[in-house]
Amino acid sequence: MSVEEAVVGIVFFAGLFTVLRPLVGALAKRIGGEVPKSREPAIDDSVLAELQQLRSEVNDLNERMDFAERMLAKQKSAERIAPPPGG
Repeated sequence: MSVEEAVVGIVFFAGLFTVLRPLVGALAKRIGGEVPKSREPAIDDSVLAELQQLRSEVNDLNERMDFAERMLAKQKSAERIAPPPGG
């Protein structure tokens, strides 16, 4: 085994250890029954308020789009029914 292979192996396993250590620690805490801290209720309320605002805005946009679609359909319907020009 060459020196380069040994260095690559050490760097690989050091990186693997660095990545896996927090994951294994979190898994061990979960198995041990430790429950993660819940978020603050104020944050949850603000997120809920923003979500409700977004839903309202999406509903408004949906109504506008429905109106625009009806207007376009009415316009196309009128163009189909109209007599041809010059005839």
